[in-house]
Amino acid sequence: MRWTLKSKPEKEKIDTLAKELQVNKTIAAILCQRNIETFKDAKKFFRPSLKNIHDPFLMKDMDVAVARIETAISNNENILVFGDYDVDGTTAVSLVSSYLKTIYPNIATYIPDRYSEGYGVSYMGIDFAHDNDFSLIIALDCGIKAIEKVAYASEKNIDFIICDHHKPGPEIPKAVAVLNAKREDCNYPFDELCGCGVGFKLIQALGVSRNQTIDHFVPYLDLVATAIAADIVPMNGENRILAYHGLKVINERPRNGIKAIIHQVKKTVLTITDVVFIIAPRINAAGRMKHGNYAVELLTEMDLDSAIEFAAAIEIFNADRKELDKRITDEAIIQIIDNEEEQGFSTVVFQEDWHKGVIGIVASRLIEKYYRPTLVFTKSGDKLAASARSVKGFDVYNALEECTEFIEQFGGHKYAAGLTLLPENYENFKKKFEEVVAKTIDKAFLTPEISIDAEIDLSEITPKFFRIIQQMAPFGPMNMKPTFTSTCVRDNGYGKQVGADKTHLKLTIFQGDNQKTYNAIGFNLGDKIDFVQNDFDIVYALDENEWNGYKTVQLLLKDLK
Repeated sequence: MRWTLKSKPEKEKIDTLAKELQVNKTIAAILCQRNIETFKDAKKFFRPSLKNIHDPFLMKDMDVAVARIETAISNNENILVFGDYDVDGTTAVSLVSSYLKTIYPNIATYIPDRYSEGYGVSYMGIDFAHDNDFSLIIALDCGIKAIEKVAYASEKNIDFIICDHHKPGPEIPKAVAVLNAKREDCNYPFDELCGCGVGFKLIQALGVSRNQTIDHFVPYLDLVATAIAADIVPMNGENRILAYHGLKVINERPRNGIKAIIHQVKKTVLTITDVVFIIAPRINAAGRMKHGNYAVELLTEMDLDSAIEFAAAIEIFNADRKELDKRITDEAIIQIIDNEEEQGFSTVVFQEDWHKGVIGIVASRLIEKYYRPTLVFTKSGDKLAASARSVKGFDVYNALEECTEFIEQFGGHKYAAGLTLLPENYENFKKKFEEVVAKTIDKAFLTPEISIDAEIDLSEITPKFFRIIQQMAPFGPMNMKPTFTSTCVRDNGYGKQVGADKTHLKLTIFQGDNQKTYNAIGFNLGDKIDFVQNDFDIVYALDENEWNGYKTVQLLLKDLK
């Protein structure tokens, strides 16, 4: 692990903010690092208000999109709401379709099959629309690169409205409207919305002529918060406001589908981390193991008992998914060892019978082990399909652009992408990708980094300090949970390895002459038990531990040396 201490902001800024907010200088410094430098900034940050979200009509083509939907309603046209099979796509389809059904009956949904159709807008989906007399398709979380498919739909007199957040290519599809804040010609003030977020802006815009205020749309924010968490988009700006209020909906009055998932795991109050690790994988499991339609049906179900039945079925899918991704990860590791590829700059593995639904998870698991840009391929029809994942600091999308001579199709983000290629191009692609990564990656990026906000003494961890840190939630990219380092700490002599296989580390630590002790837990740090015989340094976040009704602050160790 590389420990990297963030540079301290200007002393004057820290002092001024600490005085204005009446907080200590460590808190003030952390806020300044996040570009919160005034009382006004802090008020907006700590009290995210729905009044501060942007006018949806600032997004290019929003007026055109709304006009086309209103025309469809006036003309009694059939509208098909189409979306990707992952969490962002299925929540977006659930959100837009459920809102449209409150104002108009002729609405249906379509999620492409991961295996027979693949990612994004599909010819099968367009043919389905044509055969069933749909004249307007609203595509969510996909479509920004569907040039040929939108043209194909146009030949069949089917119009497209595209709501996407992926990086556009050099050409924009000739749809009626293309809503994507990443378009170079779009001046929308925030370009990091997820697909469901773009869908939310669309329904918000549709509500304007109906005199619906933002308060009317609050019940939909449980879906938006789930998508923001699952898609790992930046947790700042508009996303932070939507996630903050969406989390309140999840905890206070969630829709039946989300309530049914929470019922399965029996947890009372969820954080954004719980959404990532509890709600999102279960929604995803439907599309991975069976079909994304299951997720949409769950998220739009009006009857709680039916939703609980759906959630129980998805729970089984999720258990199957866990078993499958573990087996495939083990097989991939054996392949890497057999091919003597443990020391490469990238990981590229392929087996034709690997389940397409879990290759993205397997890529993430392999990064945990080898920490380098990773692609996992499987057979998909007569082509090979892959999920790509990257490490912090390295743009895998740009790397794939360097390999386009061997790729049929690709799309995605800086840290996650998908692609297809012909089987005969696999070996050439693999060789070229390794060359590109070796040539362009900063070698430091091949060692996991822990970014540290501040060095503090343990004595700074007061109830007020902890309470302010908690109020900085929800956490995510661009607003990560603050991480601290403390030096020359000691264990009280009762530190031990815990867990069924002794993989975790449980300590009670103190620092210097201050005899106050702090409970600490280090997951997967059990092998560092020998480090705690003398003074040692720690990196950690602050967590709350509840035991027998008592809540105490606990140090969540990330590393020690």
